[in-house]
Amino acid sequence: MSRLHYLHDPLCGWCWAASPLVQAARELLPVQAHAGGLFMDGARRTMGAEWRAHVLPHDLRIAQLSGQPFGDAYRDDLLNDPTAWVDSEPPIAAVLAADRLAGCGLDLLPRIQQAHYVEGRRIADPAVLRELAETLGLDGEAFARELAACLGDATRAHVHDGRALLGRLGGRGFPTLALARGDDWQVIDVGRYLGRVDDWREWLRTQC
Repeated sequence: MSRLHYLHDPLCGWCWAASPLVQAARELLPVQAHAGGLFMDGARRTMGAEWRAHVLPHDLRIAQLSGQPFGDAYRDDLLNDPTAWVDSEPPIAAVLAADRLAGCGLDLLPRIQQAHYVEGRRIADPAVLRELAETLGLDGEAFARELAACLGDATRAHVHDGRALLGRLGGRGFPTLALARGDDWQVIDVGRYLGRVDDWREWLRTQC
């Protein structure tokens, strides 16, 4: 059976652009997520004016190509807040925790992205991640325990494996999508399908 591998980071704007493609793919075949950890350890940073100036041109381009929304609370509030962290580890750990609890990590990931890019919420905050998990019907206490267990070594091991896969595939960054049919792996040009979900769905049907 074909399987789509999705290499991503929750704080990657182009992954937000590709989110509708990933969700459409899940209607047709199994999808496995691999996180890349763009902003972890020494790459963590705070938001504020400098960061806002850096990301806004990219966000505009992403919105134009994909149609994905960016909310005022994100642009005007969150990006201007120098106390808010750009930290990939907590949201990656949250996706792992949701998978461990209910196999729904790929349901939680787009909810986390929406919370960040549309609602302007702090997705590095475990309390926010718990609230988002609860909107999917997960038990808040159980999720909080699993999230705590996933932070640290488990997340780092997952990211290490994701980066290794990216290297083996010759991927150029995130998102990278690869269709696996047994031992045959095909890296897909994601950019050609941004904002073209119906075309993407039709192409995938020919590959499954």
